[in-house]
Amino acid sequence: MNAASEMSAQQQRYRDVRKVTLVGSVLDLMLGVTKIVVGWFANSQALIADGIHSLSDLLTDFMVLYAAKHSHRAADEAHPYGHGRIETLATVSLGVVLVIVAIGIATSAIQRLNDPHVLLDFSILALLVALVSVVSKEWIYHYTMAAARRLRSDMLTANAWHSRSDAFSSIVVLIGIAGVMLGYPYLDAIAAVVVAAMIAKIGFDLVRSSTRELIDTALDPETVNAIREHIYAVNGVRSIHTLRSRKSAGDAFVDVHIQVDPRLSVSEGHQIGDAVRRRLMKHVDEVTDVTVHIDPENDETGSSCNELPARDKVIDELKQRWLQLPTAAIETVTLHYLSGEIDVELDLPIEILQDTNEAKHLVLELKKAVASLIYIREVQVRFRA
Repeated sequence: MNAASEMSAQQQRYRDVRKVTLVGSVLDLMLGVTKIVVGWFANSQALIADGIHSLSDLLTDFMVLYAAKHSHRAADEAHPYGHGRIETLATVSLGVVLVIVAIGIATSAIQRLNDPHVLLDFSILALLVALVSVVSKEWIYHYTMAAARRLRSDMLTANAWHSRSDAFSSIVVLIGIAGVMLGYPYLDAIAAVVVAAMIAKIGFDLVRSSTRELIDTALDPETVNAIREHIYAVNGVRSIHTLRSRKSAGDAFVDVHIQVDPRLSVSEGHQIGDAVRRRLMKHVDEVTDVTVHIDPENDETGSSCNELPARDKVIDELKQRWLQLPTAAIETVTLHYLSGEIDVELDLPIEILQDTNEAKHLVLELKKAVASLIYIREVQVRFRA
């Protein structure tokens, strides 16, 4: 996918998220205001608490809209990994707000339990409003969840479950209202405490999951195992190590070291790495960026070649010892840094030879000349036409 098409896809995704969220916002606003007003006139603390919960869903919707707008901005020089963490920060903030709201609702309900004189009766209208809320919020849950699956959006998934929790809390309110109508008025306040507990749990879960994302917690074990299987399915991959993953909003980033045949050319090793990247982005939905490091050997616990000389120094040493060879031939030599030593591959034109015996003699002389270089393990000479 080129940059233009990727940007177009991001813009379309933002428009879809915004549409779904606005529909939920209208419903949350209508339900929240209705439940608070009816709860006020019906003297139902539980229905008022449920209305506040509906408005907290509205707060979620606004945060989703803001986060979606800014998190879908393209990566830039200051934010090379994109702006997805804006979405994560909004989720943390929302979780904290929900916990504070829950504490306030629970405190008010407990005070109400301790003062039986304010446990007043109310009309059947409160019961009807709560029932309508259950049906409405369950519908918005399914509507939002369908979009979340289609858009692969963790943020919409969280918002959908937040809506469903409102439906659950409305069921609790129904129980509380029914209890008051049957002559047990204290059940109304108890229902409010239960609603507060549900809101607090939602807030805590949002903070916990988003904080894990902010500190770059790895993907779940099932996804990591799937990533490993897809990497091993690429022809040419001998082993993998240092597999790291992290999330940013709905996207996942993967860094991995793969071991290939140490004698491969740089371009073939790159081709294998690119095949790994394409396969992961195709088959693992949430993966949007993959960095592949090509290794000729396993260096997970440290490279054994750190102390070896660089190429320019090795070439200088070879020139001093292979005076019978043209400088151009030595400069095109191939070096393999493996297991703490260097293997040398030298290609020479066959025209410099008179016969086969001369080739054997020349190879022996070249190997003997570099025997004092302790970091050179092997010298291979190829004669080409």
